[in-house]
Amino acid sequence: MGQNYFEKGLDPEFKKVLTNPPAYLAAWTDENVARKTPRAITFPPAPPTPPDPYVNFYDRLIPGYAGGPEVKVRVYEPKAKKGTLPGVLYLHYGGYSIGTPNHEDANCIRYVKEVDCVVVSVDYRLAPENPAPAAYEDCYAALVWFAANAKELGVDALRIAVTGFSAGGGLTVAVVLLARDRKGPAIVFQMPLAPTMDDRMKTKSTLDFTDKRALNYESCKNIWNQYLGKGHENRDDIPIYAAPSRATDLSNLPPCYSYVGGLDPHRDETIDYISRLAQAGVTVGFALYAGGIHGFELEVPDACISKQAVENSTCALKRALHPKK
Repeated sequence: MGQNYFEKGLDPEFKKVLTNPPAYLAAWTDENVARKTPRAITFPPAPPTPPDPYVNFYDRLIPGYAGGPEVKVRVYEPKAKKGTLPGVLYLHYGGYSIGTPNHEDANCIRYVKEVDCVVVSVDYRLAPENPAPAAYEDCYAALVWFAANAKELGVDALRIAVTGFSAGGGLTVAVVLLARDRKGPAIVFQMPLAPTMDDRMKTKSTLDFTDKRALNYESCKNIWNQYLGKGHENRDDIPIYAAPSRATDLSNLPPCYSYVGGLDPHRDETIDYISRLAQAGVTVGFALYAGGIHGFELEVPDACISKQAVENSTCALKRALHPKK
């Protein structure tokens, strides 16, 4: 779909993107842009997070999965804990190639306070230096460690959820598939938000949304090329954990909540995932936000649909982790 459709369909509160596109798009304009030196330019380090009166956070190294390299995680917890809390494994955004946990400190701190939980955010390895399976193996290693050390962390090992936005959403689905297939730790809830899941790039929303002022076909193509290598879309040996839309069996997965914007290339792969989960007997909740681009809640946090998306997803997570409240 051309610029006219994009401009007419865009939520009025997001008109600024017509003249000021999201800065992160620069990371995926070319296959080489996301390498180490340019990455620091296109996605600069986040400023230090100021101390929060209610939340402590700290970094630590944990064992990799099955002898893999150590993984750095950031743990967020209430300064004053009241009994055993649920846990949230948090997987940051960034197209599998940019970002770190400290870019999402504010969101993790908010979850600790509003959901009443302990959050473990994973500093997984990034493409193109570390293509799949590095990212999803790091995230699964963090889940295994989280569950094994739940008592030390003051967490109920049977109340751990997994969530993430964009690439973090794709990794969320990868982790729940891995946990099922490897008979790993129990996951009580999954919340992949606008997930990056389908490397084949044949859905209508991926093909139609070409406007370069928001996430578009070309930027999605470069994301997947960095993560899986060129030609991935025509290969039959791509693991379902690398591109979860390829999974055909979605049975025995945890309940799910998701949302996506109506102008997001990931729209149709998200809808497909939710639909197939429901058909597999999994409890699901879903919201489609008309006029929202990819990352709308990050671009204009005070917009009506942004506030709705954040409030509703936080509520879904809280209800899943505190079912009696």
